[in-house]
Amino acid sequence: LPNCDPVHEISVIPRGQAAGYTMTMPEDDRDHMSRSKILDEIAMALGGRVAESVFLNDICTGAYSDLKKATQTARAMVTEYGMSGKLGPMFLGEEHEVFLGRDFSQTGSNVSDEVSRAIDEEVHGLLEAGYDRAMTILTEHRDKLDAVAQALQEKEKLDQAEFEAIMNDAAVEAADKPAETGAESEAQTDEQ
Repeated sequence: LPNCDPVHEISVIPRGQAAGYTMTMPEDDRDHMSRSKILDEIAMALGGRVAESVFLNDICTGAYSDLKKATQTARAMVTEYGMSGKLGPMFLGEEHEVFLGRDFSQTGSNVSDEVSRAIDEEVHGLLEAGYDRAMTILTEHRDKLDAVAQALQEKEKLDQAEFEAIMNDAAVEAADKPAETGAESEAQTDEQ
């Protein structure tokens, strides 16, 4: 995804509710983000859920924090940043005041049931588009996904240089490897 920050580290060591993590590091300070960057971030956040679906033919609770982040980001696009094609450039969020460590709404609900439903539909559409985009990328680059998964099974953690080496070499190695014939495959199986 061209607008995402570079991967700094990947781990399959469980932390909290997560079965692992992917850590990115921004190349520079950002006070604001473009719509295309936010859409890339949503697709990236949904990549773990998609990988579960591709590898396990099932889904797990491990993508909890990624789903939460993607949903919050999509909702902010629609309600706070005016990035909804259907609702247009308007602020639909609520103003909040923090007093003595508690968050108090100043305005209460400032949208009708109809607008609230439209917000939910827009958020759902953004998440579905991000999921579909992640699915397309991971299925088109399955060789790279397999190579990263294999390396993580062996090492449990990859740094940026290791990850980039795999991403740059996975397709080259697969293309250089001669195709196995049925007899060669059987011979290798017998040796194991």
